[in-house]
Amino acid sequence: MRSSDSPSSRSLSHAAWARLRRNRAALFGLIVALTMLLTGLFAPVLAPHSYSDQNLDAVEAPPSLQHPFGTDELGRDMLSRVIWGARTASLVAVVVMAITVSLGLLLGAAAAYLGGWVDTVVMRTCDLLFAFPGMLFALFVAATVKPTVLEVVKGWEATLGWRGLTSMGLVDYLVVLMALSLIGWPGMARLVRGQVLSLREKEFVEAARAMGASDWRIIRKHLLANALGPIIVAISLGMGGTILSESTLSFLGIGIQPPFPSWGAMIYENYSFWRTTPHLVLVPGGVLALVVFAFNFLGDGLVDALNPRRQ
Repeated sequence: MRSSDSPSSRSLSHAAWARLRRNRAALFGLIVALTMLLTGLFAPVLAPHSYSDQNLDAVEAPPSLQHPFGTDELGRDMLSRVIWGARTASLVAVVVMAITVSLGLLLGAAAAYLGGWVDTVVMRTCDLLFAFPGMLFALFVAATVKPTVLEVVKGWEATLGWRGLTSMGLVDYLVVLMALSLIGWPGMARLVRGQVLSLREKEFVEAARAMGASDWRIIRKHLLANALGPIIVAISLGMGGTILSESTLSFLGIGIQPPFPSWGAMIYENYSFWRTTPHLVLVPGGVLALVVFAFNFLGDGLVDALNPRRQ
């Protein structure tokens, strides 16, 4: 049994970091992922213009010093919208993964450790959600839930006197977060369950149980702590998939809608102009592809770094 702050744990983390640094693709993915997250965090400072500012005298302008990525059909600066789109991607990815990991850890660990009817209920629920193609199910949930969420938010505005919730795009964000979280947690729960099942009969778990440790402490301190490697890899790969899914929903008109910035919505707004002004599609599409590839490279590198037997 290893404590998370023991010298052996620190040496293992240092060894994993050393292996990750030797993987150039993974290191590139880490740099791009951190750049995207920091860009999203500081978007109001980094963007030269607001994502909604229009200049009708510079419609569909080509890339220039004033507008490095050009402007769209409404005269909005593409660089600014790409930067603000990074905030949307970062927000959706972080929140969805936080919900996914929280539900997956809780339900997966409980199903494996407690077994019985808890395991049956959790796993059959996962099987039910796995029966539908993930993206198709997210589309169905987003399309059917959005009118209800819109009415609820309007009710909040009328009851509480909060104005602007609808115009701020709150409904779009809530629907995307709900849909992607719903399809994300079963995979994490199944992964955690498998890890806990392989660990719960180990000697250190038996020793902790014999010393009177509670079930919650055993799950938290011993089982999940020793299953962090695969969970970290799943989070890295899931971040890229979540960003791509959000962009897909926005491209299809169900996710984040204009004027709010989303790389998928930007591609949809401009794809009909790709013959005359290809930069309007290539810029958001290229950034989206770069970020998704970066998270995949990072995930592949973490697989090797956290599992020395693959070296």
